[in-house]
Amino acid sequence: MVEDIEDDRPDELFEHYKIIADKGQQFLRVDKFLLNRIDNTSRTKIQNAAEAGSIVVNGKPVKSNYKVKPFDEVSIVLPYPPREIELIAENIPIEILYEDEDVAVVNKNAGLVVHPGYGNYTGTLVNAMLFHFNQLAKNADNDIRPGLVHRLDKLTSGVMVIAKTEYALTHLSKQFFDRTIERRYHALVWGEVKDDEGTITGNVGRSHKDRKVMAVYPPESEEGKHAVTHYKVLQRFGYVTLVECKLETGRTHQIRVHFQHIGHPLFNDPEYGGNRILKGVNFNKYKQFVENCFDMIPGQALHAKTLGFLHPTKKTFINFTADLPEGYKNIIDRWGNYSLHSVK
Repeated sequence: MVEDIEDDRPDELFEHYKIIADKGQQFLRVDKFLLNRIDNTSRTKIQNAAEAGSIVVNGKPVKSNYKVKPFDEVSIVLPYPPREIELIAENIPIEILYEDEDVAVVNKNAGLVVHPGYGNYTGTLVNAMLFHFNQLAKNADNDIRPGLVHRLDKLTSGVMVIAKTEYALTHLSKQFFDRTIERRYHALVWGEVKDDEGTITGNVGRSHKDRKVMAVYPPESEEGKHAVTHYKVLQRFGYVTLVECKLETGRTHQIRVHFQHIGHPLFNDPEYGGNRILKGVNFNKYKQFVENCFDMIPGQALHAKTLGFLHPTKKTFINFTADLPEGYKNIIDRWGNYSLHSVK
């Protein structure tokens, strides 16, 4: 039997999240609503928070089955301030490509969450960085993301730069804002990309159907943020294509949603439909081949291959490259062999 949750609420509560539902919000359970909007959490954790009286809508605690309506103010309140969360240094192995007194450059593994989030304050890149580096610059707006200038999705691997001083954090952040950072990604996408080179332009914003993923809106639309992805084909394998992407902007899931938008979802992308067979033949042998490739990587075949920036104090432009993970390499080799002998 569950006791009345309102009797056990502490004297003082602190707001960790506040989300106002859009005017077009469809009726949706509050646990699903929050799951779509909060990184690195689970429905079970959100439901536990509701049982503890920590989910509040329009000032009143609600159960996890409460249906969110347009303009509802949904908050998660907890008995400690957000910035009093203790970040724990953890001995998580990371590949350090470069380090000096100002910056560090790492090669993030696919599957590693970049920063702590609600209900998930350990096992992240930030926890690893706190162990491996003597100091990290603190962001005044969010102390649980020290040193972070940018991020990669959990299942995306590749090069990231970390700021170790406040000056480096400010300097690098401005370079990202000014779009002077050079970033190139390798992506394996479904289908045969028609043009050898091209540009995808379209605003990127939260999907109205599923707020956990992004959608592409017309460039002239007021929805989403301006986003531009340049690409060129590196290798063609018939049913899939390896492309290099150069980002002009850096929006959430930009490459993934842009290529889905033009009909070429990333291979094995679990959120944009690439983790099922989209091209090929209806033979069991082929299906098994693709499934075996899926098993080689934890998610989308996307790797931040290179990153270049102006060093904050040395004032020289430096570039870093990270090799493709072994699983990704093996997939490329297998598709190359398959296309050579099977795809007509």
